Amino acid sequence: MPDATRFYIGGSWVEPQASRRGQIVDPATARPIAPIALGNAADAESAILAARAAFAEWSRTPVAERLRLIRKIDDGLKARQDEIGDAISAEMGAPLRLARGAQAGSGPQHFEEIVRLLESYEFESAMGSTLVRREPIGVCTLITPWNWPMNQVATKVAPALAAGCTMILKPSELAPLDAVILTEIIDEAGVPPGVFNLVHGTGEDLGDTLTGHPEVDMVSFTGSTRAGIAIGQNAARTVKRVALELGGKSANIVLPDADLSRAIPASVRGCMLNSGQSCNAPTRLLVPRERLEEVCSLAKEAAEALTVGMPADDPDLGPLANEAQYRRVVAMIEQAEGEGARLLTGGTAKPGELDGFFVRPTVFADVTRDMAIAREEVFGPVLAIIGYDSVAEAVEIANDSPYGLSGYVWGENQSEVRAVAAALRTGMVHLNGADLDSAAPFGGYKMSGNGREWGLYGLEEFLEVKSVYGAKAA
Repeated sequence: MPDATRFYIGGSWVEPQASRRGQIVDPATARPIAPIALGNAADAESAILAARAAFAEWSRTPVAERLRLIRKIDDGLKARQDEIGDAISAEMGAPLRLARGAQAGSGPQHFEEIVRLLESYEFESAMGSTLVRREPIGVCTLITPWNWPMNQVATKVAPALAAGCTMILKPSELAPLDAVILTEIIDEAGVPPGVFNLVHGTGEDLGDTLTGHPEVDMVSFTGSTRAGIAIGQNAARTVKRVALELGGKSANIVLPDADLSRAIPASVRGCMLNSGQSCNAPTRLLVPRERLEEVCSLAKEAAEALTVGMPADDPDLGPLANEAQYRRVVAMIEQAEGEGARLLTGGTAKPGELDGFFVRPTVFADVTRDMAIAREEVFGPVLAIIGYDSVAEAVEIANDSPYGLSGYVWGENQSEVRAVAAALRTGMVHLNGADLDSAAPFGGYKMSGNGREWGLYGLEEFLEVKSVYGAKAA
């Protein structure tokens, strides 16, 4: 098991200055599997000062050298992909195929996209008689969640390195093991001391220092909207750049001409992927009211076809990632029933003889837009079916949310599908089941955050723009 009892600061593995430890818990068994050191403000400051000391030299490192190191990290991620997947499966419960595939595979995916960009990216360009330079923003705090741990780490670390920034990574204290392996890979690749630093701990212990320290120039955070607001307020005191990837309550609009036999099973599977623990999950299924019962039958059938079990057995759904999330999801299911939603399948009873934090795929019908299940992010395998009387009403319901991360549209008329996509107030829209694209920007409107990750837009989050008047690009 990777060792999460040490920190990586200034190019060395060091003992924490704090003596407090926690336990990483396997959510499939609810039993501890490894200790973790929980740092304090002094640990955070040591990492920040190491990153600051390394910035001047790293920011001037030639692009060719940065490319060489990023390629070496990418090679290391590929070589240890199964090991990373096993760590993810143990720490947050993802089924083994998902953990070794999409979860662990997202690391090389994003590093390779950054390599592709960096090979031809122009850090200088002419604008009239002015030379416009893009320069690294500086020291960056990177804070990542437990639900897609390697994905969120890679989407921050890879572009920050490429831009010439130095950084402090604080992964979730609930799922840090894959980040430890990445740190070992970075160390073995020969990244200069202080460029990348790793600390573990809680937001309560480390957050104020990591997000408010005057030597930090930027904070990139993925997590809850509540925590994102607190980080933005703390960072504002020193006018830092803050990039936030936050919550979602994404609507999935099935248009009247859609092929239900294709759209509904795919929509259910999309909602339940990763046990519903994805910020962009299509959790609100909006369907024509006259086809509601047909949709309910198909959704129930699709949900009940999904398997739930121990991650090593490679089911469709593993457990929820931790006890706090399990309790929240169960409470939300109970609230939905209390508010009058019709339970089609699933519910609060654990499946079979499983003892961990398991929740069955759950589908509700007769959901109204004022119910908590239609407005709040559940972050579990729970789908809310909502009927609409016109496409205009469907768009109105979709946009009636404080969130604006993603949207989904199904239909046979491509002009109508695109028109509905254009009307959605979201940062992303999937048409007829289209997959994510690592070259395209990932991010949302409204309380789903600000800034963008992935590809070109993700790289430029870590760059400042400087106008040099009277000069021309060389």
